[in-house]
Amino acid sequence: MIAFRYAKSRPLSHVLGAGLMILFAVSCRQSPNNRFQGYVEGEFVYVGSPLAGTLESLRVQRGQQVKAGDPLFGLDETTERAARDQAKAQLVLSEAEYARQERLLRTGPAAQQDFDRARSTRDQDRQRLTQAEWNFNQKKQTAPQTGLVYDTLFRQGEWVPAGKPVVVLLPPQNIKVRAFVPETRVGSIHYGDTVRVAVDGVSAPFIGKVSYVSPRAEYTPPVIYSKESRDKLVFMIESVFDPAVSANLHPGQPVDVEFEPK
Repeated sequence: MIAFRYAKSRPLSHVLGAGLMILFAVSCRQSPNNRFQGYVEGEFVYVGSPLAGTLESLRVQRGQQVKAGDPLFGLDETTERAARDQAKAQLVLSEAEYARQERLLRTGPAAQQDFDRARSTRDQDRQRLTQAEWNFNQKKQTAPQTGLVYDTLFRQGEWVPAGKPVVVLLPPQNIKVRAFVPETRVGSIHYGDTVRVAVDGVSAPFIGKVSYVSPRAEYTPPVIYSKESRDKLVFMIESVFDPAVSANLHPGQPVDVEFEPK
């Protein structure tokens, strides 16, 4: 009874204030959250040689920044150099024979088939030299793009099989952020929308653009979509940044993502 009398004697302003606070708290809990968890993803460039050989020189190391065209590594090229030199010498002979047959054809009774044979031999030797020079050049590789040397996979002196990558590059334009949003929010996010990415330890957010909205859910619910199962559906959203911005992001880094519709 004492508690009842105390409640009745409470001023009306207090009662209204408490009610408004409760309504505000409920509305805050019901308002959609625009911040989602995500992570940084990198699409790496694996640089290798189509030919096998011993790793003779490794010109870069992990963490180094390289520009397009910078030398990365070189494999032993002894066999390829010998093949190239031999192809050059053979081409000199076949070109001389072709020139001789061409003169005979113009000035004397030379057989047409001898001339054709000399021309065919010369053309084949040219192709062999082109292939030999290509093989020789493939033993040394340069950076195809500007970026970070993310890793090196072989040490100097090791045998590198054909096609195996030796250096892993991470160009800044290949860095993106992936976030997963529920089915109830994916409809409001579109290609080109502005993205704000918050990173631990960095005060200012990273600003980017939505580059991909997955058309498929990451979780497959039962055939009948109940309200509970729809809440479990998530869709992957990818965002990209200016290379100068994305260079400060690191693959695997957890982030918080906010989407701003156009």
